[in-house]
Amino acid sequence: MAPVGFYEQQLLGLGVICLLALTADRYVAKSAKQLQSKSSADDRLESGKTSSSALATLTRKYLLVYAIVMGADWLQGPYVYSLYRDQYGFPERLVAVLFVTGFVSAGLAAPLVGVWADQHGRRKLCLVFCVTYTLACGFILIPSLPMLLVGRVLGGISTSILFSAFESWLISSASASALPSADLSTIMGRATLVNGLVATGAGVVSNQLVGFTANFAAPFVASGALLMLGWVVIRASWGENYGGGGGVASGDMFQVKRLGQAWSIVRKDPLLLVLGLTQTCFEGSMYLFVFLWVPSLQEASPFASSLPLGYIFSAFMVSMMLGSLFYTAIVAHHQRKLTRATSHTNGHSNGSVTSAKVDSSLTMHAKLSSLVCAVSALALATCVASRDEHIRFWAFCAFEACVGMYYPVQGTLRGTLISNEHRATLSSLFRVPLNVFVVVSLLTGVSSARQAVLTASALMLAFSSLMTGVVIVDKAEEVNASKGAGVVDRS
Repeated sequence: MAPVGFYEQQLLGLGVICLLALTADRYVAKSAKQLQSKSSADDRLESGKTSSSALATLTRKYLLVYAIVMGADWLQGPYVYSLYRDQYGFPERLVAVLFVTGFVSAGLAAPLVGVWADQHGRRKLCLVFCVTYTLACGFILIPSLPMLLVGRVLGGISTSILFSAFESWLISSASASALPSADLSTIMGRATLVNGLVATGAGVVSNQLVGFTANFAAPFVASGALLMLGWVVIRASWGENYGGGGGVASGDMFQVKRLGQAWSIVRKDPLLLVLGLTQTCFEGSMYLFVFLWVPSLQEASPFASSLPLGYIFSAFMVSMMLGSLFYTAIVAHHQRKLTRATSHTNGHSNGSVTSAKVDSSLTMHAKLSSLVCAVSALALATCVASRDEHIRFWAFCAFEACVGMYYPVQGTLRGTLISNEHRATLSSLFRVPLNVFVVVSLLTGVSSARQAVLTASALMLAFSSLMTGVVIVDKAEEVNASKGAGVVDRS
């Protein structure tokens, strides 16, 4: 069977499953609202309407921007490797160097980006992201190695901003609006779902753009246009927020003292160390996946030159949406259990009930984090063990489903365990070992060592799963018992 027919069928089947899951998700969400309205009528009379309005407003503002910027990012995804390798004719070793340049710049910029976001404003850094990533799209259109290297540097800086400042803005805005952790978790789950929808569409659009123009650079032009739109929307609709000492001028441009304080916080807290380990292992594997999925499928396919990369990419993104929907279903089921338990609880203060909810949520998200890493390790190990094209494809789909769960799970854990004062700084600080891991892997991870890199990623994920289970899951109850409502305050 021709590869286009197979992958079209898989994309269609996954799309049908996703539509059914979306329908079920809407039904579950409606049932959860009805149950909540019955069990908390008195609370809603006092503050429910205000909280609901704040949640709707923040969700709308964040998801619109998130859809635009992630759409711009995903448009580039299917054809980065092909643009360098097939259209510009660079050898795979040089393509790896270009990827490494992006990750090195991201690693060097990560701690500074976090500090600047906390100090000078998360909104301001998000606006900078739109500018730098647009410039990166422009430089990638020039088939000159120096220009491509500059583009990769700008792309690395932009990536550091994308995965720290935007989430920090959301968490701080939710805190300023006095939204509970359950609402924050809901927004993050919806963001991952929107991300999957946008990415699926981006894969199809990029495939069509390349087919229409016969040019792998076409999706990058469309990406630049979306980024300019994102700049306009952020400037018009987002308010500014800061970390500790935000908005105050500082003579230390590189904030060495602040970085030292952030590292001291991480070093003394095993929970934060494990969060950093999980981020390094999972996101490092994810970025390596971006480089490796195309050649991994090509080497296993008799139709390597005609693989429909855009459709394959869209199938991965639908899988990511399914993972997000699975996460929201788990959270909704958990919330229903808590609501029923709370409705039968008598003689407890409101603070005790709230603390119990947070305790249970932290433990659940820690367990989910461990599960996501374990399944991801199994998926990559399956890819290493099998040389069958279709098995590799489905293993990669399973990995992407884990990506769909990872972001809301990890974002909720960070929102619970990391204080607002250093949130963007710590999130970016975790990206330093992440980028070191990716760079070392890419420098050896060309054709001859591809399987070794995937094996190493699987082992790292398995280790992260074990450490999360040992440290965060086992200590979650102890932490909550000692800090109680302080856990809520930190988010």
